[in-house]
Amino acid sequence: MIRFIAIIILFFTVLALSPLLIDEKGYILIAMDETIIELTILSATIMFSLFVISAFILFKVLRGGFKISFKTWDMLAFASRRRGIANFNKGLAAYMLEDYQGAEQLFAKSAEPAKRQQSAYLLAAAASAKQKLDTNTNHYLTLLEQESAKSKTADLASVIVKVKLLMNQKSDDAYKRARLLIDENHKQIGHDARFLVLEVDLCLIEKRFESAVDYLSIVRKEKSINDETVQAWEAKAYYGAFNHIIRKQDQASLQDYWNSLGRKVKQREAILFAYCQVLAEQNITEPLIKLITPMLKKQPNDRFLKQLRSLPIKRSEPLIALVQKNLHDNRQSPQWLSCLGHLALMSEQWSMAEKAFGSLIKLEGQQYDKQDLQAFAKALTEEGQHQAANEVWVKVHAL
Repeated sequence: MIRFIAIIILFFTVLALSPLLIDEKGYILIAMDETIIELTILSATIMFSLFVISAFILFKVLRGGFKISFKTWDMLAFASRRRGIANFNKGLAAYMLEDYQGAEQLFAKSAEPAKRQQSAYLLAAAASAKQKLDTNTNHYLTLLEQESAKSKTADLASVIVKVKLLMNQKSDDAYKRARLLIDENHKQIGHDARFLVLEVDLCLIEKRFESAVDYLSIVRKEKSINDETVQAWEAKAYYGAFNHIIRKQDQASLQDYWNSLGRKVKQREAILFAYCQVLAEQNITEPLIKLITPMLKKQPNDRFLKQLRSLPIKRSEPLIALVQKNLHDNRQSPQWLSCLGHLALMSEQWSMAEKAFGSLIKLEGQQYDKQDLQAFAKALTEEGQHQAANEVWVKVHAL
């Protein structure tokens, strides 16, 4: 704008000074081949000034026109993408507000226009999974796999979500697809705890107990996985492994496998009781009694005694003697009374079980649980005390 004003001022200055040059016109002669152009200095100056001004004005007009055209093109060309991004953001809001049906539709609608296919299909699959629409979930996961195939690098977080969505469907086909995804990214198991968790869970679902046991040694090193989860895995994995060995092979193979475990491993209660459970179910009494006896002598904690009462030990006389010895020093102990009652019940010593549970029920306060009452009712029934058993069953249902 300043340059334009300067040119105008220059133009009018030339016009103002032109009368002074009338007496001294001066000439400019331009010859091109046979053409000769003759101009005075004044006329040449005026023509040049007009040319510069016209060129400047034309430049401004053309540049403004280009700007308007570019903005118009931008509005037309990217309007679809802006709508896609808007729908994607609306889908996020709907998902957060638990409007999963609306979120699924918005994510599916926004995937292509917003150029966010992987994120949109993944979230659409999650939204349909919340509605338990497995067909829709699988459709979006298929689209997601097609988009992922175009990318050279796999997004591990995306893979983890896909595996979770498939496992939540709880179908054989979904488990197979989850296994394929995990195997394709198997190298990540030792580097990402989330992936390791999915591998262990899937191994337990597939009843690949020996593989789950192998992974548990890695799990123990992961501080991000809480101890309760690890113990639950150990109980299920080792019970499955022990049970598989005794069924497919023999008692000697089971004993060899147990002996091959490390000392610290065998001392973990979850693993120890998984082994004891298999021994009790197979009626392998002698090694079972040898394992439990030293623990009963060391004043075990309440959790140990509660786990012991769930073992189906049919010949538990040596353990009963130890429990009675402990009760001799503390006749009002609810833990030892409960333990004695259950051991006697499993050994079919109905009278002893009925007396132990009777003493437990009579203690001040409610120091028994539903499992104790159920066992008490069974002992009374076996003794023919049906009315008393019915009264106990009423208490069971009241808890």
